[in-house]
Amino acid sequence: MFHVEHPPPAAAEVFGPRLDLAARYVEHLATSGVERGLIGPRETARLWDRHVLNCAVVAELMPDGANVVDIGSGAGLPGIPLALARPDLRIVLVEPLARRVEWLDEVIADLGLSLIVERGRAEENAIRRRWEGADVVTARAVAPLHRLAGWAIPLLRQDGTMLAVKGASAPEEIARDAASVRKLGGGTPRVLHCGVGLVDPPSTVIAVDRESRPSGRAGRRDRKKGQRP
Repeated sequence: MFHVEHPPPAAAEVFGPRLDLAARYVEHLATSGVERGLIGPRETARLWDRHVLNCAVVAELMPDGANVVDIGSGAGLPGIPLALARPDLRIVLVEPLARRVEWLDEVIADLGLSLIVERGRAEENAIRRRWEGADVVTARAVAPLHRLAGWAIPLLRQDGTMLAVKGASAPEEIARDAASVRKLGGGTPRVLHCGVGLVDPPSTVIAVDRESRPSGRAGRRDRKKGQRP
């Protein structure tokens, strides 16, 4: 028997009229998600706070109607909670493993969500060509910041934002990888906290904007400035 918690009070505020759908998603995580190896058995007692709400509150950082690409989606985190909290978002889940893609397709069909599931890796050219120009790229527990930025930044439009759900070590990760992120075309990484007053602790997110680059001859001249003797 799997133990599934009742929705905490914050869930009603975050999901509103879609709370019942969110509860069904949690049930999927706690049953078939565990049986098929997407969620650890020990996580079933804390799915709401540690996983689903932790992801859903990141929606407060997203503009209305944003195009979102969730890379390494796994059990649909954070993409499915974001879709449940914000039906205006257009979300693509990118996941390389066939068994996870199959599970995501089943869950999305059961919940009646209009998400797209794409089997592949964010760094593949086919994925980049198909989904580049996103307003937001999300990820949770996928890779260290410098590697994640290398996958996410090419998928973003100019001035789009990567939102990586991280833990308490986010400041140390930024200190280690900020220079690499800037070389990849990202701005200065910053730590944001989501769900303050709703979830305890608030969700920690590293945000990186894709910086606009000069283009054409003028851009090339600008990049060469200061390099001549």
